Amino acid sequence: MVNYPTWARGGMMVDWEQRIDFDRMRRERVAKTQAAMKKAGIDALILWKDENVRYLTSARVIMIQFRSSTTYGVLLHQEGDPTLLASSGEAHRIQECMPWIKDYIPIGILEEPGLVENTVRDEIAPRLKKWGVADKKIGLDLHTFMQRQALDTYLPEATFVDGERFMYMSRVRKTPDEVACLLQACAIADAVTQTALDAVRPGIREFDVAAEAMKTLFTHCGEFAHLASPFVASGEHMAPPTRFPTDKIIRNGDIVFIDIGACWNGYFGDCGRATLAGGPPHPMQRKVYTTVYKSLKRGIAKMRPGYTNDDSASEFLEEARSAGLEKNFIKLFIGHGCGISPNEPPYIGEVMPGAESVKFEPGMVFAVEPLIFVPGVPGGAGVRIEDHILITEGEPVYMTRAPYCQELILQD
Repeated sequence: MVNYPTWARGGMMVDWEQRIDFDRMRRERVAKTQAAMKKAGIDALILWKDENVRYLTSARVIMIQFRSSTTYGVLLHQEGDPTLLASSGEAHRIQECMPWIKDYIPIGILEEPGLVENTVRDEIAPRLKKWGVADKKIGLDLHTFMQRQALDTYLPEATFVDGERFMYMSRVRKTPDEVACLLQACAIADAVTQTALDAVRPGIREFDVAAEAMKTLFTHCGEFAHLASPFVASGEHMAPPTRFPTDKIIRNGDIVFIDIGACWNGYFGDCGRATLAGGPPHPMQRKVYTTVYKSLKRGIAKMRPGYTNDDSASEFLEEARSAGLEKNFIKLFIGHGCGISPNEPPYIGEVMPGAESVKFEPGMVFAVEPLIFVPGVPGGAGVRIEDHILITEGEPVYMTRAPYCQELILQD
């Protein structure tokens, strides 16, 4: 039985309390991945997705919007340390601040043919040949056509396989140190959410709420939000949901939804809450909120070993069905995996065909977020409530603790 931490102890380094052993966490993540590679028969990995590079190297580098897969990557084989590929602008900082990186390749932004070819021909292919895996099975995740073309040219005997699903499955069960990071991220996400809830009042704009919340995120040492654009939507903007803040003025009687979250040391805490600006609430607002709240609690209760994501999804939907609102769910999943990626498989209640049925196992972490909306109600009748949940051998653990809106909950 794994003893997971149960609360967030703080983000500072201290000598008087055992917190997170980041060196151990780095070693365990690489070792866990290499063990999974041996089991899957994957001899090497060439990875470019942000979360995979962070997971295997702890590299926190500049992240330019729309540049994933071309700015930094990682190579790994079944033995030894990972190789980090990153912008040449990071060279001095990596050498000075990241002693665990033994092999670093400076690269340009891999969107020009010459840069791609030189990197693959002169850096990646020679390493794989040195490791004796150039003609073996190599896992790939996100990459461009030019990158794949160069790999085919300079590693002609390799067999390329899916490294993307392999990586999220090898990451899906978190170690105790990872759970500790997630708890701290959730504590920051709670603080961000509370700031936003406190800022909500008639007469200010959605932008204003988002701005106050983001200030708290950075003062609490968050790296960035769960979403690239913080999700603050009020009134009719939640029915259907507009998933970014605007200049709309929050009015008396509006339901206001906040979904911003926080990233801390690479791990994401995800929290969503809806509240009422002024009031009193419309009867349909209370009905929708109460249904979402009960659906959330009922679905989470099934998130334990012995059940599947499908079992949990059926509970969410049955609660909505009992209220006559099952057709008012957003056309989206109800829950998603969350860790060093803000949104990843497995999913709960995915509405698109082909979704995978997965058994819950201890160490899995999900963000659970049912959303129901009824259009045409003054002040909006769209509600989402989201909590971050850890699967254990017993009861599911709520990692987020921000308050629910008691004024909107109908009493049985």
